[in-house]
Amino acid sequence: MGDLSHFDDQGRAVMVDVGDKPETERTATASGLVEVAAATLKLIQDKGVAKGDVLSIAQLAGIMGAKRTADLVPLCHPLPISAVSVALSCDDAASAIRIEATVKTNGRTGVEMEALTAVSVAALTVYDMCKAVDRGMVLSNIQLEHKAGGRSGEFIRPS
Repeated sequence: MGDLSHFDDQGRAVMVDVGDKPETERTATASGLVEVAAATLKLIQDKGVAKGDVLSIAQLAGIMGAKRTADLVPLCHPLPISAVSVALSCDDAASAIRIEATVKTNGRTGVEMEALTAVSVAALTVYDMCKAVDRGMVLSNIQLEHKAGGRSGEFIRPS
């Protein structure tokens, strides 16, 4: 592990200067899980949650979250995102909603934070929409799965 890039010599927070870095195609994929009660999962699948279609609304919220990452994470650069995809799926065996987000850009810095934010906002939206029937939900395993592009090259989470 190298030095932390978001601190200067005096330990003060700084936004990293990426002005001299070349623009390259960059992608990142993140995933996460929302563990729910079996009855909650059935309500989601049957579109019986009072606030609406949980999976569709959480998908849109995740896309919006990716686009607003620089507004939420203080030292994150605003990026020209070229694509965001967010997929939510029901896992009956785990009684959970699985979330995966992929973000793409052609820029000077990566989109890992945008992918992680998309998953986090989608998971929070599932929680918000279902909290009236299940306050025991658990948001977990929000993690980077893959990133490509840039000087540091490719990262693939080991199985």
